[in-house]
Amino acid sequence: MNPLQRTIIEKAGHDNGFEHVLSSAGDAVILASARHRSQAAVTALAGGFEVRFQPATPALLPELLRSFQLWAGADDVFRVPTLADLAALLRRAASLSQALPNQAVRDYHVAVAQAVKTMSAEARGTEVERLVRQRLGQERYRDALLDYWGGACAVTGVAVTEALRASHAKPWAECTDDAERLDAFNGFLLVANLDALFDRFLISFDDAGHLLTSTRLSPSDLSGLGIHSGMTLRWLASEHRHYLQWHRERFLLGA
Repeated sequence: MNPLQRTIIEKAGHDNGFEHVLSSAGDAVILASARHRSQAAVTALAGGFEVRFQPATPALLPELLRSFQLWAGADDVFRVPTLADLAALLRRAASLSQALPNQAVRDYHVAVAQAVKTMSAEARGTEVERLVRQRLGQERYRDALLDYWGGACAVTGVAVTEALRASHAKPWAECTDDAERLDAFNGFLLVANLDALFDRFLISFDDAGHLLTSTRLSPSDLSGLGIHSGMTLRWLASEHRHYLQWHRERFLLGA
């Protein structure tokens, strides 16, 4: 690999979520980031680039396969034909690495520690601290879902950030720990009307991602809300299913 190829790879990493170069010797450039713990080893080929990831979470590679199946080899190596494709792969890997367990939890704990450090002694351990923790957690959860779903609604594909809500399947207050509360698989990024209904258990999803609606919603209600038969999640990972099962059980109680 010549110096120009190394420079091109390093810039692609810097611009797409892998801003640190751990090594540029040998056959590969090793890329990393301060924002997540995944690494990427990129090699220049005659017809493109080869990328091997050292993922921060086991969920990363299956999620990348969802979007980049055509470039995936049997040995978990991605071979991309162009620089633009390399940029897209690195960018998605970086976003997922920040969204998937347990990077959001680590980011949350750092943010909480910093916030508590600035509190007065009187505020620590009080309702004030609890509210700060909840606000920071909800912010991190929203960021994780925006990263995971690519900034678009999990059902409609609407990408107007102001209209999107981070919806928990298992509500914040009923989660057993921070890992559940901040798990990107514990819910979906939804437009506001779907979020409101999902939050109140008036809609849910089956294990294939098909929308389920409560009998409490009349046909005119559904029409007015822009909800129609055949709506489905854009995709559904296996890690979503146990949270969805919890949500469906609550949904069925009121359906």
